[in-house]
Amino acid sequence: MRRILVAVGLVVLLVAGQSYAAGGGGAGGGMGGSSGGMGDGSGGMGGSSGSAGGMGGTGGMGGSGTGIAAMINGTVDIANASREMKAEEKTAARANGIDPVEFTVARDAIAVVVNPRNPVAHLTLQHISDIYTGKITNWKKVGGEDRPIVLLSRESNSGTYVYFLEHVLRMNQKKSDLLFSPETLLMPSSEGISSEVRQNPNAIGYDGLGYVTADMKTVAVGKGADGPFVLPAIATVNDGTYPISRSLYMYTAGQPAGKTAEWMNWIHSDGQALVAKLGFVPIIK
Repeated sequence: MRRILVAVGLVVLLVAGQSYAAGGGGAGGGMGGSSGGMGDGSGGMGGSSGSAGGMGGTGGMGGSGTGIAAMINGTVDIANASREMKAEEKTAARANGIDPVEFTVARDAIAVVVNPRNPVAHLTLQHISDIYTGKITNWKKVGGEDRPIVLLSRESNSGTYVYFLEHVLRMNQKKSDLLFSPETLLMPSSEGISSEVRQNPNAIGYDGLGYVTADMKTVAVGKGADGPFVLPAIATVNDGTYPISRSLYMYTAGQPAGKTAEWMNWIHSDGQALVAKLGFVPIIK
């Protein structure tokens, strides 16, 4: 049996793995991947061996790129990702005898968060792009106090980082070469962003909606200056009014079989009941 690598997890459906099949043997494979999605693998996806159809594990941390690389290298059989696999990653996998199969397991809103003491309540996509590329460096430029803006981001191996770069900083313009400001503080996990936002009144960060807590302030986002300015929520992701949302994925090393197939079937059926409770958007209504 391969060692089950559980990076801070994408799919916290797996938090309740014991409700799928408590006990049981090994999975014959492992998991690794995104921390930008649902929940934290150390307390959820991994947990105890013997839960979730035998898919236990050891804790670890990493982004989408980490899990995908582990699958390409044959370390794990399931990679969690908050972005689609890149063409070069699929090529590398196939060169290693692995044919990745993509499964959409949930949807997510990426929330823009600030400290509760920050008076700024809404921003346009252009504001957010200008802030993160270093064009706007003071909160007073967007209706806030005369304070420097402290930029927080996930690290570059995170699918959340890639999505935010392509869809927010570059605003879906494929020819854009905009990059994060060099002043941006790169955090190894979603919890790192959350912790800094809670204690730093000058900070701005972005995170999966499931990570936003009551002691953080969520900013309403508008596509343009005339609005509407919309807060992230299950309803606003489903109706398409919140402009920063994405799908969350799991990739298997080939067509799933055995325990892996049972696991994926559970995620797409009973496991979906957990998604909304965790602040994410189920793919089954």
